[in-house]
Amino acid sequence: MSNEVEKVKCLIIGSGPAGYTAAIYAARADLNPVMYTGLVMGGQLTQTTEVDNFPGYPKGVQGVELMEDLRAQAERFGTDIRFGIISAVDFSKRPFTVTTDDNKVIQAETVIISTGATAKWLGIESEQRYNGHGVSACATCDGFFYRGMDVAVVGGGDTAAEEATYLSNLCKKVYLIVRRDELRASKAMQARVFNTPNIEVLWNHVTEEIVGDDKFVTGVRLKNVKTDEVKTIDVQGFFVAIGHHPNTELFVNQIDLDEQGYIKTVPGSTRTNIEGVFAAGDVQDEIYRQAITAAGTGCMAAIEAERWLASMKYGK
Repeated sequence: MSNEVEKVKCLIIGSGPAGYTAAIYAARADLNPVMYTGLVMGGQLTQTTEVDNFPGYPKGVQGVELMEDLRAQAERFGTDIRFGIISAVDFSKRPFTVTTDDNKVIQAETVIISTGATAKWLGIESEQRYNGHGVSACATCDGFFYRGMDVAVVGGGDTAAEEATYLSNLCKKVYLIVRRDELRASKAMQARVFNTPNIEVLWNHVTEEIVGDDKFVTGVRLKNVKTDEVKTIDVQGFFVAIGHHPNTELFVNQIDLDEQGYIKTVPGSTRTNIEGVFAAGDVQDEIYRQAITAAGTGCMAAIEAERWLASMKYGK
């Protein structure tokens, strides 16, 4: 192993729509970006099937194919894409120092963080078996596929209430599965749920199993936590809405995070509290969490990184 320190203008941590878009713009601006992809090259979208709402794909596209297209475009302009993870960062002084999983040390003039967020799952085996085949963690992404069908949403907070009301406009029936005898959602979101006739709230229920025909979801087996009664409801879609976890463990005590762990950025920008460090995509967005918004902030981050480097070179 060499002890030599590598110096780069622009380091991108994490792939996905935000990282790859940042790489495209940074490479075209001659920043010679180096990207460390993380263990899931391409991010969450590589674990989904059909993507129907990304502009430019009128017939839809598989998540893996979309990310391969973005990666190829980033590579076309010269991005140095490396499969691996960053194990440590030091943003206390410039240039910023990062250490890779094989103990390589890199000094970066700018850093773009695009490590994304991970959906929280219930942790049952059938949930992952039918992921993309009736199980989803994003109603905005996948609700379209369940028009006119019966679906279930699990969760009791604002996210679950919002997903249920969104799906109620598309689906025949929406079951909202709530572990407790009340919602944690805001009063406004609760009112939406209770005033929507095709949403049925199943209080005091937990999901025991997602039922299917080995291809697609056909139902959900539920247990009443107060009576121990078990029943199965017939649904074609099952939406997990118990929140997301931003992938920011690496940046604790290095950068400002909010209460949920998302990176704080200056409104209308991707700037963090550390000059020269930018955050793009779901790692700083708990509201939209869409591929296209992630890509948009990736573009912003690269442009802001280029302008920041220019201000350092020529004076502000």
